[in-house]
Amino acid sequence: MGVPWAVPVVQAPIGPATTTELVRAVSRVGALGTLAASWTEPDALRRQVRTLRDAVGGDFCVNLVLAFDQRERLEIALAEGARFISFSWGVEPPLVRRAHEAGAVVLIQVGDIATAEEAADGGADVLIAQGLEAGGHVQGTSPLLDLVREIRGALSLPVVAAGGIADPVTARAAIAAGADAVACGTAFLAASEADVHPVYRDQLLRAEAADTVLTTIFDVGWPDAPHRVLRNRTFLDWLAAGEPVPGQRPGDGDVVATRDGDPILRYSDAQPTHRTSGEVEAMALYAGTSVGHVSGVAGAETIALTIADALA
Repeated sequence: MGVPWAVPVVQAPIGPATTTELVRAVSRVGALGTLAASWTEPDALRRQVRTLRDAVGGDFCVNLVLAFDQRERLEIALAEGARFISFSWGVEPPLVRRAHEAGAVVLIQVGDIATAEEAADGGADVLIAQGLEAGGHVQGTSPLLDLVREIRGALSLPVVAAGGIADPVTARAAIAAGADAVACGTAFLAASEADVHPVYRDQLLRAEAADTVLTTIFDVGWPDAPHRVLRNRTFLDWLAAGEPVPGQRPGDGDVVATRDGDPILRYSDAQPTHRTSGEVEAMALYAGTSVGHVSGVAGAETIALTIADALA
């Protein structure tokens, strides 16, 4: 079946770590670079999309998280020429129709078969099947390969497998389960083009799958959204305290870091970038179970092509 871009690899949106340099590098080799745009101010987003359009035409993706109102950002992405739009954390057929009217290909991330069927009915061109192994905010509720097989057995749309993929072995396993392409997030946190604080990157490079945990504690800014992070002092202190509710957690309300002068609270959903200062190791250190396969910094082109070569 195949996907409507050349190389069957997607760079997943990785929050503020996603720079235009990262998206451009991935897209230049024919894979699908994805701009994480959900919280970007409109003027900044317009500049980013224009930069990418000038560099790679429209062959890149803009991701929008539908747990928040994204209508303005969608219009900017479409007006500036993005040819691929991905939606996660929701299915909104009017937004899909609007993207199609502008000539864009629509990818919708799903975490279960019911949402996959809803997305198909809602006009998705491609489904992103996210397993619970994924890092960052996690829609998935079952292991990735199980989800891919279930979707493949029920629907005929192209499927991108996401969650726990960072090396040739896991990539090939996803394709064998029925995926048409794979998406990698944690792998690209180690890209030289990614905006990742050195302390965070060092933690990633030393971690194994068992060092990650699926939790909901980093909820300031996005409540009730499960996320996979590295176990750190904030998580372990909360665990030792008996897993108390918000408002009763150790250090609740403490400012642990700042970014561009803005305070970051202990249980914030913010992730550390180069502009972050303070107790970086106490923040949300997003990582998927694939983190054990991420052992060094490399260029984004190299990361994308290493995975792609395994699928050739």
